[in-house]
Amino acid sequence: MNVSDFDFDLPESLIAQHPVEPRDTSRLMVVDRENGRIAHHTFRDLSLLLSKGDVLVLNNTRVIPARLIGEKEGTQVKIEILLLRRLELDVWEALVKPGKRLKVGQRVSLGQGILVGELQEILANGNRKIRFSYTGVFESILDQLGEMPLPPYITAQLEDQERYQTVYAKERGSVAAPTAGLHFTPELLGDLQKKGVEIVEILLHVGLGTFRPVKVEDIREHDMHSEYYRVDIEAAERINRAKQEGRRVIAVGTTAARTLESVGHEGRVEPGEGWTDIFIYPGYSFQVVDALLTNFHFPKSTLVMLVSALAGRELILKAYETAVQEKYRFYSFGDSMFIV
Repeated sequence: MNVSDFDFDLPESLIAQHPVEPRDTSRLMVVDRENGRIAHHTFRDLSLLLSKGDVLVLNNTRVIPARLIGEKEGTQVKIEILLLRRLELDVWEALVKPGKRLKVGQRVSLGQGILVGELQEILANGNRKIRFSYTGVFESILDQLGEMPLPPYITAQLEDQERYQTVYAKERGSVAAPTAGLHFTPELLGDLQKKGVEIVEILLHVGLGTFRPVKVEDIREHDMHSEYYRVDIEAAERINRAKQEGRRVIAVGTTAARTLESVGHEGRVEPGEGWTDIFIYPGYSFQVVDALLTNFHFPKSTLVMLVSALAGRELILKAYETAVQEKYRFYSFGDSMFIV
């Protein structure tokens, strides 16, 4: 199976630069796997589309202000550091731009020395290992100096930084938002609960690897990134109970789907935490996820491959072609698809 099998034409004008307000007024395409039908709704119609007993699984990760800009010590060379994941207490794996301007042992001053990062190692994947020194609490300093790491295809300024967080975001650790959840409002979640929809929270810290292009033609040769996940005992028990009773488990986003499938086996999930590099593409047999809420993704991306594994490549490409024709908005601040 080749990466070119998941290509489609996407006009740049359909890449959403701003979120809609209110959040749940975004559009929602419903794709029915059983009959191949495609229907058009508004996201707040979800309260009509879900049934009592459905289980909605949310990823409650919170995006950190991971983009830091400073100067190489002793010079005026501007250096950008994008935090990817914490390796030790004060040691992070990061991207550095321009990478060639910072050598091992050299330091970057951030916030006029409030935070100092020293390059310790260039990793095999090209990322950098940086140790930070500071006085105080790192998270507080990061909130003071850091910027929200918006994807490069969003060039517009984001006035409200919370708009790149879900309304249920809790635990800091992601460098990208689980964007399928950006459409929810507290009111919509409340309406769903009143209807009898069960809401379960799990965790996966989203890394930038999700958005990296597949550089091999045969997708089976692609090395998937790893991300930290956690599913607690209560969440596992509630999901397992739903599966036993024949109720739908609906993942909100590919991050929730990958987490559930990482801990799932023969229709059951096991609680736990760790790192997952699961790569889901057509031919994969889903163990837990019955339906999926997801945004519209990049051509030839691992995310398009995942949704194709659930709904079938032909139906997904038909849905994407329809989305382009109907001028749906794509990517992080774009519209949503509900695969049932």
